[in-house]
Formats: sequence, C-alpha cells, structure tokens
Amino acid sequence: MSLDSLKARVPDYAKDLRLNLGSVIGNSDLPAQQLWGTVLATAIASRSPIVLRELEPEAKANLSPEAYTAAKSAAAIMAMNNVFYRTRHLLSDHEYGTLRAGLRMNVIGNPGVEKVDFELWSFAVSAVNGCGSCLDSHEQVLRKAGVERDTIQEAFKIAAVVQAVGATLDAEAVLAE
Repeated sequence: MSLDSLKARVPDYAKDLRLNLGSVIGNSDLPAQQLWGTVLATAIASRSPIVLRELEPEAKANLSPEAYTAAKSAAAIMAMNNVFYRTRHLLSDHEYGTLRAGLRMNVIGNPGVEKVDFELWSFAVSAVNGCGSCLDSHEQVLRKAGVERDTIQEAFKIAAVVQAVGATLDAEAVLAE
C-alpha cells in the first residue's frame, strides 16, 4: 500500500486528482515530518477508509512514533474543535462566543512534536472540515511563528487533494456494489 497504489486506483475521469496527488505529496517541498503528518492527519479527516489504508503505512514509515501519534492527535482534536468552533461561528447569536468552551484540548499545548508542525496539521484538518474560525486561528499562529504562506498553502493543497481523492474513491466503491 502506497501513494502509487492509491494513484492507480483513481479513475480516469479524475485524472487531475491522480496528477495532483503525485505532485502535492510526491513533489512537496515540505520537510518529511510536516509532509507526512499533514498527509496522515488529512487522510484521517477525509473519513475515507481507502485513502487511509493506502497512505497510513507510508506516513508511519516516514514519521517518528511521536510525530505519528501527534498527527493522529491533530486529526482527533480538530474533529471535535472544528464542529464546536464552526457551530459557534455560524450561530447568529454571538453570545455563544462568550461562553466557556469547557472542552479538554491539552494535546494542543503539549503535542509531543514541534508546535509549528502540530499547528500545520491542525490547520490542514480544519481545511478538510471547513472551519473558518479554526483556519484563521491556526493560520495566525503559523504566521506569527514565521511560517511562510507558501508552506501553509502546501498544507491546504494536500488537504484538498486528499479529500477529493477520498470522495471520489468512496463514491466509486459505492457505485461498484
């Protein structure tokens, strides 16, 4: 299981996704830990069993055990935070924004890897989950830490392509039943 086998599964009508998958992962300028943490976190966030099964082994091989766990932690905590903060943001009653969240988020303060890497993975998961509030928050932390816009865009390009491949392959699996 690998990037190549995932690309081979993408149908011809989605050839652009196959090409983009190869370029955003195979030709990324991100350091290996940032790249594969982003890939793993967004594969989890995509909710696609096919994508996760294909990309997880390669991500695991390219990440330290700490980074592997942290990338999974980013996907997990952002699954909760993206729903919570997106909902608060979308409600027309802004009083919800003044209420205490009361949710545990300890992993954000101590992720077990460089804070910038965890923030990048959290940002990418937020892109998949469509939480504007979280996107803004993580982007600001990244920019304040000196992360360039090109790097941040790399993360959301990966998120976009992984999500699109997951949606396409999951649809094909349903249609093949």
